[in-house]
Amino acid sequence: MLPPFDYIEHVRACSFKQRQRQDRFDSLPPPYRGSLTRTEISILEKPIEALVRDVKDKTTTPYEILHTYGKTAVLAQKRTNCVTELLLPDAEGWVTRGEVNLDGPLAGIPVSLKDSIAVGGFDVTVGYSKNVNKPYAEDGIMVKLLKRAGAIPHVKTALPITLLSFESTNDVWGVARNPHNPKYSPGGSTGGEGALLAMNGSRIGIGSDVAGSVRAPAAWSGIFSLRCSTGRWPKMGMNTSMPGQEGIPSVFSPMARTLNDLTYFTKSFIQMKPWEVDYTVHPNLDWRQDLYDEILNKPTLRVGVMRSDNVIPPSPAISRALDLTISALQASAHTCIEIQDKFPTAAQPLDALHIASTLLCADGGKTYKSFFRTFEWIDRGARQLYFYASRLPRIFKYAHYLYVRYIKRDPIWASLLVNMGQLSAHENWQWVAKREAFKATWFEWLRQPSQSFDLLLCPVNATPALPHNAMHDAVSSCGYTFLFNLLDYTAGVIPVCKVDKVLDQLPTDFKATNGAMKGAYKYYDAESMEGLPCAVQVVGGVPWRLQEERTLAGMRRVADALRSQGVVYEHLNVESMMEMERREGEKK
Repeated sequence: MLPPFDYIEHVRACSFKQRQRQDRFDSLPPPYRGSLTRTEISILEKPIEALVRDVKDKTTTPYEILHTYGKTAVLAQKRTNCVTELLLPDAEGWVTRGEVNLDGPLAGIPVSLKDSIAVGGFDVTVGYSKNVNKPYAEDGIMVKLLKRAGAIPHVKTALPITLLSFESTNDVWGVARNPHNPKYSPGGSTGGEGALLAMNGSRIGIGSDVAGSVRAPAAWSGIFSLRCSTGRWPKMGMNTSMPGQEGIPSVFSPMARTLNDLTYFTKSFIQMKPWEVDYTVHPNLDWRQDLYDEILNKPTLRVGVMRSDNVIPPSPAISRALDLTISALQASAHTCIEIQDKFPTAAQPLDALHIASTLLCADGGKTYKSFFRTFEWIDRGARQLYFYASRLPRIFKYAHYLYVRYIKRDPIWASLLVNMGQLSAHENWQWVAKREAFKATWFEWLRQPSQSFDLLLCPVNATPALPHNAMHDAVSSCGYTFLFNLLDYTAGVIPVCKVDKVLDQLPTDFKATNGAMKGAYKYYDAESMEGLPCAVQVVGGVPWRLQEERTLAGMRRVADALRSQGVVYEHLNVESMMEMERREGEKK
């Protein structure tokens, strides 16, 4: 289609989807409106296993639960613009028609889904206007499994158009905002889930992670998440901006407001035997309670602390969260050993960032760019990557590399730029070989008796949430998460505290020492960031993959240690927010 007409179609498609979404919210029946009742507040507060038991005992109906989370999802949408497709009240119809198995381990539990997950009868836009008005004929495998387990999908949530950003913004759905401060991003690429769960708008969220995409949103919105190893979770029945990208595989994984919910859901979902319906899942790898119990009951744990990735050191706020966690673990008699000066010489975290970013952008960004319409908005970070990888001639890229390396004397930033671009098949295979060599080096290093750890502990990101439109500068600040995507280790996120404008100020003599660090710190301001969540990342069962059980148990031990020292993360009080909303509505 010619550009002028293509752009007109783009505008029409975006306008249609936003109007359709608003109409669906406006037409919600009375049970989804008004203040929370005492019964609904108790539903929000009950442990997930108790809620499932109530549904099976018929003391609580799935409809009551849907009404509760429908109300909180409405509030979350008003505050953060986190919802894309509203599946209510269709979800009630699925229950009524028996499409949801209320004898399953997740009976009646509302689950929200990243926009890229297919639900029958709804679009899977992934933020592209080309995908509007193309509803899927049937549920994807993830949704089929959820319904078989008794869960009820009730909303889909915001993401960035390329899936390569800590923002969750596109022309189709608009800008998703952080629930703690609307001037900041909720993270990406599963940012809508983070915002929704932080506001108690869902019980469980399903996102995907290729460079930190369920972990950054969890950290920035103040919830828990688990990045599973590839092959433990289904990946069919989804849409994506980069079909065929396998250099750093994306993996779908769960998110939750509480660790109890995250653990119960993960165990229940794995017990649904997803390998029976998705060939990408490792067969017969059921939930291994013995691995969970091993870490849960071990008297003391040996924890490797990666305080810095030696590329972008953590900001004062994130360092404080890490220090609180280390102190709590030590007070509980666990051993914490810092490892940032012990990384293998041939496999530094910087090398992982270099290898992973080169492989992720091996097509020069041409695949995700191919879905764009004329003048369709693109995240500044992704636009910069595409220009550098596909538009800038190699001779100019090399000249720029030489300038950064030898004139600006910034070898770290230069190393991340030198190979950025479209690779030939021959070059791609070479980088895959480097990836495997890196993984083998870490495997051998972590198997040494001196490096025998039950858990690794490190930041999720060098800074708390960043303001909107910061990705042009901070696009490379994903090293703490990207490392474990390359290694394919299981990694979880635990919220610890919130930014304090006094305690978390930068030192007066602070100076960024490389381009990646400069971009990440450009927007760090403890006063403006006050109240934003600060989290830590826990990696379990190293040096092996597929360690969901050990990681979740390790997260429990870390959370228990923090609680024993009086460090309990304060979630947003949704009931208070709803009451405030009601009063403001009465004034109007």
